[in-house]
Amino acid sequence: MPSLRHTIAADLRAQITTGQLEAGARLPSEPRLAADYKISTPTLRNALALLQAEGLIEKIHGTGNFVRRPLRRLTYTEGRLTPDADLHVTIRTTNLRARGDLLSLLKVPSRTPLTEFLCLTYQGERPHSLAHIYVPRDLAPAELACSCPDRAETQEVVTARLPTPEEASTLRISTSLAVLAITRVSADITGRVIEVARLLLPGDRAEALFTTHHTIEESRTEG
Repeated sequence: MPSLRHTIAADLRAQITTGQLEAGARLPSEPRLAADYKISTPTLRNALALLQAEGLIEKIHGTGNFVRRPLRRLTYTEGRLTPDADLHVTIRTTNLRARGDLLSLLKVPSRTPLTEFLCLTYQGERPHSLAHIYVPRDLAPAELACSCPDRAETQEVVTARLPTPEEASTLRISTSLAVLAITRVSADITGRVIEVARLLLPGDRAEALFTTHHTIEESRTEG
């Protein structure tokens, strides 16, 4: 039997998907909704948290809960988001020393000089995705990390998790909204790691596409 929070969430979800509650509309106050559904305020907030995690509503502190306008979902494939015509990026660079798991990812000694590129991608005025890119300083270009030497091999690890409070604040999302965390390690033809990128994509606006190319070899039997 569905719990109260799931029942309430299902009713509000139906109102949103059918247009009864329109995009941008402000929901009644939490005490009013709790009274209408004859449930406690904590239970009501748990139901709203489910809809926030689905990206259907957003809570603006001090203002209330609002039905979110549909977000255009972008596809992450082969190291980039597509289509990207309406995306723009702000980049901040910082010089630092390698430590923690960057040592094993970059295969460098402790305190190796690195350049970090903090890339925040926007879709319109709204933050869309976040990336931290680390490059050995002797390889770091003057402006963009994408100017690094040609990559011969790239490995990516994708994890679904909840954002940290800092990540949620930067991307203006709820801490209950799942994100895709992608760690991308690129090496050149000599096997040297030339870049480690940590990308964060909110689950309500991006999806990852992976394509596998199979090589089929025909075996021939000589007569």
